Amino acid sequence: MAGSKTIKSAIESMMFVWGDPLDIKEVADIFNVDKREIYDLCKELQAEYEQEGRGIVIREVNKCFQFVTRPENIGYIERLCTPVKHKRLSQSALEVLAIIAYKQPVTKGEIEAVRGIKCDRVIEGLMKKELVAQLGRSDAVGRPMLYGTTDQFLMEFGFETLKDLPEIEDIEGVLDESDADSDDILYTEQIAIELPSGE
Repeated sequence: MAGSKTIKSAIESMMFVWGDPLDIKEVADIFNVDKREIYDLCKELQAEYEQEGRGIVIREVNKCFQFVTRPENIGYIERLCTPVKHKRLSQSALEVLAIIAYKQPVTKGEIEAVRGIKCDRVIEGLMKKELVAQLGRSDAVGRPMLYGTTDQFLMEFGFETLKDLPEIEDIEGVLDESDADSDDILYTEQIAIELPSGE
């Protein structure tokens, strides 16, 4: 059986090649060891990168691990990559995303009941950006589709798990409905929530 040092070295290589968050279960299967052992080794590796102040850090997302750049270096990266096009979520998209994040699993009808306006286009746009996904169907009459956030959502907003979401007691009271009559365009230049330009 491979030793801890060998496994950590392999995990480092796999994270570099894989790009997406690396699932500890897949790594555990490769080495035929317990998931907890792999998780602990990933946390050790994460701590080592942090202690050394590396430009690359290891981020945890739902028990998966991924290489990302250190946030403090973003200014240098942007200067290197200029010009960079950014797409920002509109107020409508942010509202729908917040409702889904805090109330998931949630149906479209429940989202619209909170917002007081139809949100088909916004949900579709959030799904295209892989921030929201269908989670199955509700047991309610008509078995409407249930929606929830994705790991991509966690990564974009810097959360490890949904438990990291800020406390909020009444999302209906927090949402500003002043744009209820506005067009539900997914992206606008008004909201400073940056996403990769991608598609």
